[in-house]
Amino acid sequence: MEKPQHLLEFEKPIRDLEKQLEHLRELALKHKVGATDEIAAIEAKIETTKRTVYRNLTAWQRVQTARHPKRPYALDYIGALFRDFQELHGDRQFNDDRALIGGTAFFHDRPVMIVAQQKGRDTKENLVRNFGMPNPEGYRKALRLMRLAEKFGLPVICFIDTPGAFPGIGSEERHVAEAIAVNIREMAVLRTPSIAIVIGEGGSGGALGIGVADRILVFENSYYSVISPEGCAAILWKDRAAAEQAAAALKLNAAELTKMGIAHELLAEPLGGAHYDPAAAARTLDASLQRHLDTICALPLETLLEQRYQFFRHLGQYAEAPA
Repeated sequence: MEKPQHLLEFEKPIRDLEKQLEHLRELALKHKVGATDEIAAIEAKIETTKRTVYRNLTAWQRVQTARHPKRPYALDYIGALFRDFQELHGDRQFNDDRALIGGTAFFHDRPVMIVAQQKGRDTKENLVRNFGMPNPEGYRKALRLMRLAEKFGLPVICFIDTPGAFPGIGSEERHVAEAIAVNIREMAVLRTPSIAIVIGEGGSGGALGIGVADRILVFENSYYSVISPEGCAAILWKDRAAAEQAAAALKLNAAELTKMGIAHELLAEPLGGAHYDPAAAARTLDASLQRHLDTICALPLETLLEQRYQFFRHLGQYAEAPA
């Protein structure tokens, strides 16, 4: 398993131990002395430290993991799980938004329509992909593809990975809020099965614009929230530096989403995060997608629509304890 080069702050104790291990191995080789017991002890300590660190991540640490630059993106999962992906471009009104991609593909011989938010791996690609922040034309392209899927009876699979819709002047001038609102409305009554997977960041309306689906799956180290922790900190604490505090207050822990009934399934990640073993993460998603697609595709359409309505209708319900 290849180690990601980009280390997060909380991973440094693990890296320090790994450096000790490398140094010990080099010394043993150089001086031709046995160090089997010492090496085994450090290896055991590394494994224990990894499990302690990664299984007790704070909300802010999970946000950092969701943003890891080596984390698998939508195109990585598409390449691993689907075949014959044919990308379709443009919203037929303004432009082709590269931050939101989509097209037809086969998933285990089942034809599907894919809609996905895509980030870039480097500065150049991020500029092309607008750092994964779709403009209104991206959401209008997504809706065009979903209506095409509805016409031909294709299940829709959405990959959510965005800090939020692009908040620039041009985006506002072209009515990004309206584009997202229309998508939410139309996805609620879309007459074909749909699944949304949060693979990294699921920020605000940017995520909701392709997130109204029959099944919502979330990876263990992803987040799905009404606002980013920095945005929340800027509003409530008047200081973006309070992002860690905001992340805790927002409960940015994917497990909380399943507890509160916001997501249908929590997808386990390899120890350290999906970026440590993308193939294992893809296998987990593959099994989950097969199971949920088989279930929702077998339902009568009217039953599917009623279940979708009831799911979103009951989100946010709460009870007050007596005074």
